[in-house]
Amino acid sequence: MAGTVIYEAHPAMFRAHPFWFVFCVLLIAAFGLGLLLLLYWYIKTKATCLTVTENELMYEQGILSKERLSVSLRHIRSVQVNQSFLNRILGVGEVIIATAGDEPEFSVGELPDPHEVREAISRAQALRMDD
Repeated sequence: MAGTVIYEAHPAMFRAHPFWFVFCVLLIAAFGLGLLLLLYWYIKTKATCLTVTENELMYEQGILSKERLSVSLRHIRSVQVNQSFLNRILGVGEVIIATAGDEPEFSVGELPDPHEVREAISRAQALRMDD
């Protein structure tokens, strides 16, 4: 049971890799290859999704084959946000989700506004506590 969606995000294209984006745009004019690269990149980012609901955190990735992972909010022990200096300027970062185990459950990179993901998880966990 997924519940109400509180937050949903896909990795950012331009904000995560502005130089590669400009390079692909230049390749469009030069060879047309840039259009294929941008199309693949766009589909790949749209095929990766992190969703926070009132009950769980769901991570889905894959174009032809799909990998889906869901973690109950009550099992999430920590949410770590990593941003380099350039990531902070561009407003993207990596979110690492940890449960009770020694190793992180999973990480999602290149997310726009990664602190918003952390706050959405906190809000969803607070909603669960109120019930």
